[in-house]
Amino acid sequence: MTANFGFKKIKEEEKEKMVQGVFSKVANKYDIMNDIMSFGLHRKWKDIFINEIDSYEGMSLLDLAGGTGDIAKRFIDKGGKKAIVSDLNKEMLHKGKSIIGKKINKRYIEDIKWIHCSAENIPYADNSFDYCTISFGIRNVTHVKSVLKESLRVLKPGGKFLCLEFSKVDNYIISKIYDFYSFKIIPKIGSLIAKSSDSYQYLVESIKQFHHPEELEIMMKDGGYFSVNHKKLFFGVVAIHSGYKI
Repeated sequence: MTANFGFKKIKEEEKEKMVQGVFSKVANKYDIMNDIMSFGLHRKWKDIFINEIDSYEGMSLLDLAGGTGDIAKRFIDKGGKKAIVSDLNKEMLHKGKSIIGKKINKRYIEDIKWIHCSAENIPYADNSFDYCTISFGIRNVTHVKSVLKESLRVLKPGGKFLCLEFSKVDNYIISKIYDFYSFKIIPKIGSLIAKSSDSYQYLVESIKQFHHPEELEIMMKDGGYFSVNHKKLFFGVVAIHSGYKI
């Protein structure tokens, strides 16, 4: 079996290690690179994303591939009871914890927990969380269907799954501009800021190779979610996918 690593075809069992190598290289500059690459828009996209949560008070969240905790912090800010940041990359978790430690908001320290695990093998019992989220992470896993299956398993009945991921730009002209920026500019920024052009070459290639939103929606429905839909933001640069557990 093979898997995509950007535009490369590799052995399926090699992908996880190679992806983790990418994020280990860029962990210390990950947040600043996100700000520079998206011109700060990723913050707005995440604000819109977290507002897709139906209610916060007394609720629990598991954020998969949660990196430095952007989604968890927003959830707690909105009044969520507890948030778990899970990630397979130890460097990203360490960076997230160090950022949280510098924040004035004590709830970040008290109500956000960090766990080292794969989104394909979640170490929590069935029916554990009200919400399960993953932002800009699902395209990096080896088996998307495994993530959807595990997410559904750990959600409580009536719980909601939310995925924020890069999408396919609809407008032809904007698509051409976006591709030029992605493939010609972003790797150079990665080289300058994060000292890793290859890492950001992979990241832009992984966006291009990922499923169309309609395909991911079908996968969610086939995986057992109901009331599944998606909506695109910013000309289709990103999309928010959602679905519920019966």
